[in-house]
Amino acid sequence: MTERTKITLPHLFDKADRGDPISMLTCYDFPTATFQEGAGVEMILVGDSLGMTMLGYDSTLPVTMEDMIRHAQAVRRGAPGAWLIGDMPYMSYQPSVETAIRNAGRFMAEAACDAVKLEGGQEMADRMAGIAAAGIPVMGHLGLTPQSSSALGGFRLQGKTAKQALKIVHDAKALERAGAFAILLELVPDQVCKLITERADGCFVISLGSGPHAHGQLLIYHDMFGLYPKFKPRMAKVFGDAGSVIQEGLERYVHDVGERSFPEEENYFRMADDAYEELLSELEAEV
Repeated sequence: MTERTKITLPHLFDKADRGDPISMLTCYDFPTATFQEGAGVEMILVGDSLGMTMLGYDSTLPVTMEDMIRHAQAVRRGAPGAWLIGDMPYMSYQPSVETAIRNAGRFMAEAACDAVKLEGGQEMADRMAGIAAAGIPVMGHLGLTPQSSSALGGFRLQGKTAKQALKIVHDAKALERAGAFAILLELVPDQVCKLITERADGCFVISLGSGPHAHGQLLIYHDMFGLYPKFKPRMAKVFGDAGSVIQEGLERYVHDVGERSFPEEENYFRMADDAYEELLSELEAEV
């Protein structure tokens, strides 16, 4: 694989200014990161969604900074050229500005991330401002914010009413003023995403299930390949049904082992006949 030029923030802003869409995916491990690097994915989010896709939790809330750092380190090794974003897990930034800066710094120092992401609007603007002032690029996240999904009524569309949409618009502007280089809009109506994108000044907008009008698109890697068996979100396009291929392969493996049709000769190794005869002679001499 040819090593690509490292993606930089000026490069991403140039694309946004030209109207060229930015590609972004989640990633949680080294092998997947190498594939995404080879495909030329520009932005990679090590999302706290790994709590569900990788660790089997029912939500993102149990994920720790230690979980996030370890997975981010693995992704960085596999995708050295991508703009890598570490997702701030639950309670790693909410308690105080100082806590937010310290944990954002861990992503940069320990995992060589290029940026961090946190959820929340105006109520988290001071955390975002503190991180940005510390010289750490920071991305906002509005709409469906999984860490507060219980307060939002579950995993559902946000901003359906004019009042709700107005709050998201105001929140986006607050994050922009606090220093966000980008804002992720998850599950908001496409008209609202379009409004925020058109009004963005000094930051760009990424859509996750929020329509085509943003500066770029994000998908959850496991959703786009059918690798999360619990459910398939409407916002996810399946680009390849890898889950079915893997399931079929696993079932075929169990069958072949049971039928003794695996392993075949090409799947194992033999020692030379003379060496084996010598081994038998040595064992006989020990008796």
